[in-house]
Amino acid sequence: MSHIRGRFEKDADKRAESYTASIRYDWCLYPHDIAGSIAHARMLARQGIISKQDADTIIGGLNSIKEEIEQGDFDFKPELEDIHMNIEARLIEKVGEVGGKLHTARSRNDQVALDMRLFAREAISQTVSALHTLQQALVTLAESNVEVVIPGYTHLQRAQPVLLAHHLLAYFEMLERDIERFKCCRQRTDVLPLGSGALAGVAHNIDREFLAKELGFDQVSRNSIDAVSDRDFLIEYQSAASICIMHLSRLAEEIVLWSSAEFDFIEVDDAYATGSSIMPQKKNPDVAELARGKTGRIYGNLMSLLTMMKGIPLAYVRDMQEDKEAFFDTVDTLLATLEVFAGMISTLRVKPENTGRAVQHGYLLATDLADYLVKKGEPFRSAHDIVARLVSYAARQEKALNELKLSEYREFSPRFDEDVLAITVESSLAARDNFGGTAPKRVEQALTEARKTLRGGP
Repeated sequence: MSHIRGRFEKDADKRAESYTASIRYDWCLYPHDIAGSIAHARMLARQGIISKQDADTIIGGLNSIKEEIEQGDFDFKPELEDIHMNIEARLIEKVGEVGGKLHTARSRNDQVALDMRLFAREAISQTVSALHTLQQALVTLAESNVEVVIPGYTHLQRAQPVLLAHHLLAYFEMLERDIERFKCCRQRTDVLPLGSGALAGVAHNIDREFLAKELGFDQVSRNSIDAVSDRDFLIEYQSAASICIMHLSRLAEEIVLWSSAEFDFIEVDDAYATGSSIMPQKKNPDVAELARGKTGRIYGNLMSLLTMMKGIPLAYVRDMQEDKEAFFDTVDTLLATLEVFAGMISTLRVKPENTGRAVQHGYLLATDLADYLVKKGEPFRSAHDIVARLVSYAARQEKALNELKLSEYREFSPRFDEDVLAITVESSLAARDNFGGTAPKRVEQALTEARKTLRGGP
């Protein structure tokens, strides 16, 4: 560490050296660190700060180091602390003193800010792509079960009949909002911090617009102090990821419920289930259960980063090294969950015979009866009371609504007529014929729109 410890008379304590080192996890920034260094070297040469020959030598050395890392031949040294110093030290080993010119007009503060933005930008693209894949799986499952009816629930009690496709498209909408959040995060991530130096800018005639173009950034940071101390973009990703994993956890809970013997609406494919070590009959929806568990992990990572940043004075402080592990873990966890969910959803087997039976029980057409009375002139509140008493009567008689005779209906209201016997699950679905409703033709339209969204259409 002597090349960065010139101010000190003692070597670092080995325990402190180990405690402060980040190379065991920030090594994954190597492609971004090298890409940023190559662009920086080109800019230095373009501005006449170093010679073109020196820049070519540095770039050649950096490309060689990238090959070493990708082939598993690079020796990461904890005593060099981080990926930046590991690459720089190896560069000087390979090309000599000219390698030391690379850090001209640059600090590790703006260097790491750049690396994290490049990493986050890539993670956002991967996340959006994975969300699209899961949306595709949901739409395909909906289309292949477009006529399947299930009980819709409130308070986990059977409420009204809905199409399974309508229910699945609710998750499509959630994921679409997730995509919008990640895309907005991308806009604020797409800001070049390089050129900010340690905190005050640099005393060289650099070209930051050139750097932005080389690295594909849409904007250049406007304040050097903010640029090196800003981690909002990481917090924003973590926040979007927390909302997204919450959506996945809700879907996971329904998969767990629906695959149970008590519901038996679906069967999880063997490839996404596990057995029991003691009970031979068990088929456990472990993928869905683990997703619920990992939700807390991603929430914790968000709180970790928020807490780390809350008391930091401007500009950079070493606390900010703690941004990486939590962020890397969130990205890995969310991408893995999205990927496995797409596979699980695409292989789910729906059991329409069981969902159909469930719809016939629980008095799901009670609201339709109330609406029927309203159309006959009864005020809704009294219609609600009439049907509530009717349902209590049917429950005592252990009869479904479609098993009641017209004479029984009329005991509760003279407004009931022969046409009340025509109220069915199918008529209930068809009656919800408004935009966003569960009527079959509305759901067909929604599926068409979902397909259009997936194709990127207007």
